[in-house]
Amino acid sequence: MKLRLGTRRSLMAMTQSRMIADAYAAKTGAEIELVGITTFGDVSNAQLSQLGGTGVFVSALRDALAAGEVDFAVHSLKDLPTAPDDLVTLAALPTRHDVRDALVADRKFADLEPGSRVGTGSPRRIAMLSALRADLVYVPIRGNAETRIGKIAKGELDAVVLAAAGLHRIGRDAEIAQFFEVEEVQPAPGQGSLAVECLSTRSDLVDFLGVLDDPRTRSAVTAERAVLSALEAGCSAPVGAYAFDDGRTLNLTAAVVSLDGRQAVRKSAAGSPPEAMELGRALAAAMIADGADRLMGEHSH
Repeated sequence: MKLRLGTRRSLMAMTQSRMIADAYAAKTGAEIELVGITTFGDVSNAQLSQLGGTGVFVSALRDALAAGEVDFAVHSLKDLPTAPDDLVTLAALPTRHDVRDALVADRKFADLEPGSRVGTGSPRRIAMLSALRADLVYVPIRGNAETRIGKIAKGELDAVVLAAAGLHRIGRDAEIAQFFEVEEVQPAPGQGSLAVECLSTRSDLVDFLGVLDDPRTRSAVTAERAVLSALEAGCSAPVGAYAFDDGRTLNLTAAVVSLDGRQAVRKSAAGSPPEAMELGRALAAAMIADGADRLMGEHSH
């Protein structure tokens, strides 16, 4: 069996897709070819929040699936829109990697001089980091991980904050000065998780790809994404959510923080893993009752 895997062309995306391809080859013996696809999000210089949010990296890959150019695609789950698309099925959510955000710098976060310039492409990180330290300057940046880290060496930035999982995948662990625990900086819903997607009509592929699906990862990220969806927030809104399925109970925490970091609505809930979607929606409703939608204000779509 030979399959074509569609992926973005960045080092991070190619590395993630190669990991998934190798995992399928090891489990099934299938031969998998990587097909690099350039997406609008990769070529635009606009800030992600101005591009219309999460779908910018996804639509070109879905177009390639629809056109039959590739058999399946691998995404970072946090890039996927929360709105369902009947064209495609999330055939597998493999075991999740580190969910935390990480600081790349020559010192810990607390030791950065006041006024230090910290780069991040995410309003969520800016809001949550501002809540921890309002005396730093948060600089919105685009570009792949290598480009962002390079801005430190050039003296343009003192630090950057990136997803720990991505840094692990491209072998840049040594440059991590500090991990932010989920209580300090709530991760993006689905952070650290990869998504394997194929056309809904390819039932043969849905079954085949399902061998890498991890039920605990699926219930956790389903709850997180339900929070995001119910808050009607794209990736440009300062929303964080983290769930953990221990096999019996699904524990979910979520936060909405104002961009200046001064106001926040934080909630947690627990339920049974099969009710992940309902748990996420109920938590979002409780957050809205506490004024979360007001905090998001102009950031939500």
